[in-house]
Amino acid sequence: MHLFVDQLTNVDFSYLDPHRGLVGETWWASAVLEGALDEQGMVCDFGIVKKTLRNWLDLELDHRLLIPVRSPALQHCLHDDKITLTWHFGHGQHLTMTAPQQAVALVDAEVINDLTVAEWSITQLSSSFPGSIEQLSLTFENENIHGANYHYSHGLKKHDGNCQRIAHGHRSRIEIFIDGERNPSLEQHWANTWEDIYLGTVEDLSNQTEEHLHFHYHAQQGEFTLSLPKDCCYLMDTDTTVELIAAHLAQEIKRDHPSVEVCVRAFEGVNKGAMVAL
Repeated sequence: MHLFVDQLTNVDFSYLDPHRGLVGETWWASAVLEGALDEQGMVCDFGIVKKTLRNWLDLELDHRLLIPVRSPALQHCLHDDKITLTWHFGHGQHLTMTAPQQAVALVDAEVINDLTVAEWSITQLSSSFPGSIEQLSLTFENENIHGANYHYSHGLKKHDGNCQRIAHGHRSRIEIFIDGERNPSLEQHWANTWEDIYLGTVEDLSNQTEEHLHFHYHAQQGEFTLSLPKDCCYLMDTDTTVELIAAHLAQEIKRDHPSVEVCVRAFEGVNKGAMVAL
């Protein structure tokens, strides 16, 4: 007998890609459990299934940087509950990061994708369910977005929760209205501008060279540093909460179109975000 849970929850995270570098992502998580019926006529209580899966995904994947530890592009060192890494990507580019270990997930794979993360997650989860469960299947999938969307990473040092981690992210859609009408060309323009972007705060900029921007801050969970090629970054004068992202976009568009009403709906992952009208 099979028990399934479709789109149980979504996870927002970033990962290291050999071509794209630092990539923000959002996946829906679904599961199938196989096992014999118990004396109640159930494979497993749905409440147990949902709680176990959701708690593990929230703790171990959500708002973390997923690192493929078997990739030849990675150099990393673990010491005193911290990780220091260098990641080589694209055509001779690289990034570096130092963070508490709780800010990353060390995935036993050569690349990060939905299949490798699902396989790794299953090995971690297998002991969390009752013995009646014979097999667990886990699938990850993107939100089905009809229109412009972009992948971004950021960190919110003032946040009490896991948003303070310097390299976590989202895949988000964007909606822009000019005088009440959707404007797909502007939506696509900003999606292209922010594709695979790191949204950094000027206040967190500790240094810059000809090629790289260096970010550094202390937060509740510890010390974070991140160095990225300049062309992978977009700087904002404010923090990069979704509320301030929406305000920034609306202000930039209003500056170019001063005589019209501008409304921006900026999403943060799936089905949530902020709206600003000017």
